[in-house]
Amino acid sequence: MSGPIGQDFDRLEPGARFRTKGRTITEADVVSFAALTGDGHPLHTDAEWAAGSQFGGRIAHGSLVLSYCVGLMPFDPELVLALRGFERVAFKRPVRIGDTIHVEGEIESKRELDDATGLVVLGWRIVNQDGAAVALAKARVLWRRRQPDSAPAGEGRPEVYL
Repeated sequence: MSGPIGQDFDRLEPGARFRTKGRTITEADVVSFAALTGDGHPLHTDAEWAAGSQFGGRIAHGSLVLSYCVGLMPFDPELVLALRGFERVAFKRPVRIGDTIHVEGEIESKRELDDATGLVVLGWRIVNQDGAAVALAKARVLWRRRQPDSAPAGEGRPEVYL
């Protein structure tokens, strides 16, 4: 992976921007997510009920949208060790079945945790096919730092739960 987030921690530059590929939300996505999570709220699962709601029809679960955005991120497993968490998630508009979403993001900050790892904060603007922001979030990601060439095998292995 190349681009602003396809680098080891020490080469990441705060302020660098990126954009992911898109993902269309399907009927099967919403139904499967409801079944997997047990979230059968009629706004997601009942077309007639949802038609009478303020949204005028069924919409995707907010947590489905956020989860798909994690999958849209081209995280290289050799560089990214773990998703540490989210801050300030805000759902701004509904995502409807048939909408296509992508992430427009920026490396907001980074800080060293130890010789092997760093913490990166990525600002995400989750956007639909019309260019409207449907959600905003800050993802905190545990990133691998460049390892010295002389490190013996097994040393410098990061402690994921810092």
